[in-house]
Amino acid sequence: MSARLVEIIVPDREVSRTKVIIANHCSRYWQEPVPDGLEKFSCVVPSRSIEALIAELDGNFKKVEEFSVLVLQVEAVLPEIPELEEIAPNPSGARKPPSRIEAFFTRDRISTNELYDDIEPSLELRPNYLLTVVLSALIAALGMRSGQTAVVIGAMIIAPLLGPTMAMAMAATLGDKALGRRAINMLVVGILAALLFTFVLGLFIEVDPLVAELRNRTIVHPADIALALACGAAGVLAFSQGASLSLVGVMIAVALVPPIAAAGLFFGSGNEILGFRALFLLATNLVCINVAGIITFLVQGLPPRSWRITSGIFIIWLIILLLFVGLVGGRIALGGDGPIYDANGSPSYQD
Repeated sequence: MSARLVEIIVPDREVSRTKVIIANHCSRYWQEPVPDGLEKFSCVVPSRSIEALIAELDGNFKKVEEFSVLVLQVEAVLPEIPELEEIAPNPSGARKPPSRIEAFFTRDRISTNELYDDIEPSLELRPNYLLTVVLSALIAALGMRSGQTAVVIGAMIIAPLLGPTMAMAMAATLGDKALGRRAINMLVVGILAALLFTFVLGLFIEVDPLVAELRNRTIVHPADIALALACGAAGVLAFSQGASLSLVGVMIAVALVPPIAAAGLFFGSGNEILGFRALFLLATNLVCINVAGIITFLVQGLPPRSWRITSGIFIIWLIILLLFVGLVGGRIALGGDGPIYDANGSPSYQD
């Protein structure tokens, strides 16, 4: 059961209209007077119905000064409420159980407002953001340099680039230009901070480009594209359902932080060609995450403000992805990039 407790504050004159709206979305609600001539309604609403309820309330009361809405997570409800187990409540009261196909395709995500609230704190440029970016890049760089996969995975837990990356895909889906600009600015600042720090680190430590963890960040394989697409889709799916941000962050960071750290180390150690190859992997992963993210947000029912803007942005991302796929395919057709070295320094020839 996934539900929210929605508390609605309206002036006394809007009580009748509010009751009609609430009845269209849930069957159990409570009403109580509050000071200053206001009424508070508390109703338990399925998560899948939150979007429609808030949109209808906003459309009717957004110009009413006293109007406000508060949405809270519900852990349990007793006795059970019928619509929590149904696809949608029927205002007439005649309810029928959902078909298996309807139940299978039900999208149970948090509302757009909740997504905005979750993403907002990560789009503020603060010292903590830069510090976590630098620490994540440092851990990933040292882990790759020494060939310790577990250390590289540990760097993912910090997940500093989660917010901007999710916000980019969300902004493209909604057609929110302001959110998109903030997300791009934060992502660029984060990438530059990590790149600069690992560049300086590469000036002072020995970097062996034959270490598998580093070498593998300089080559883009079809499997890397598939991995980035899967990370983007899984990350957005978990994020849209209100999952732990650490879980989502690992999915996204695994495709972004290691290539940035590897590029910085290579540039700092004088291996510019390998540095640009690592940046190409970063760009490919970023494009894949956005393509998969937009598709997943749309599948989850996130409503675009303008389909023209959303489709235009998606087509641009898709064209860039197809161009990258063509480049990768051409490299493979021409014989690949030579050997990839394992942890023991033994060459393994792959495309």
